Amino acid sequence: MTRFRPALLAVAVLGLLGAALTPTAGQAATTAIGGSFVDNFDGFDTGRWHKADGWSNGSMFNVGWRADHVWFSGGVMGLNLDTASCPGGCSGKPYASGEYRTNNLFSYGRFETRLKAVKASGTVTSFFTYTGSSDNQPWDEIDVEILGKNTTQMQTNYFTNGVGGHETIINLGFDASTGYHDYAIEWWNQGTINWFVDGRLVHQENGSRGALPTHPMRMMLNLWPGIGVDGWLGPFNYTGQLTATYDSARYTKY
Repeated sequence: MTRFRPALLAVAVLGLLGAALTPTAGQAATTAIGGSFVDNFDGFDTGRWHKADGWSNGSMFNVGWRADHVWFSGGVMGLNLDTASCPGGCSGKPYASGEYRTNNLFSYGRFETRLKAVKASGTVTSFFTYTGSSDNQPWDEIDVEILGKNTTQMQTNYFTNGVGGHETIINLGFDASTGYHDYAIEWWNQGTINWFVDGRLVHQENGSRGALPTHPMRMMLNLWPGIGVDGWLGPFNYTGQLTATYDSARYTKY
């Protein structure tokens, strides 16, 4: 989950973020290489996913992950952000939220989800692929992030062996908080990453700005508020529970 921010801030947090995405020892899941799947989120498929629980991602993430903040109802998966049991039950953070991760890693292919984002300054609704030290691999990552301060845009980025700085802002042409839309990352072994919105190609990276990821990654979905990054996300002022919802997820192996 990378950040659109001034260069000095990016340098300051780069190493922190790589460690931040690593769960505590008891939380690491299996690392098999998975095949194609479709999940309509009719319920919690424990064979495919796990819920982050009992840790936080680092200083800019002002939230502790709680399994009970991931829910399913009517073919929708929801991630709640609130103050329930915080800070004692939220890894010392003032807020709790949900993160949903695949058990398996996935290689080249097309990762897709259908989501409705949160509209609130200081928040990020995300869909991304990630691997790192918890998988005994270098830090590789490909991102779709919708910043709650402006939900008519999305931010793309990628990391290769811990090197990021490839942020791009995409104007969506709609408000991502008012309805469901399809977002896709096509990680292509012919040397490109392609980002799609509602089936339309909106951005491509071909390695000209830096080497592309090569290691199998997990598919991940989360919602979180920032702290100390107001220049990027805007200030976060909590006024009540926030919820991001996801209608489906899909991976097509290439």
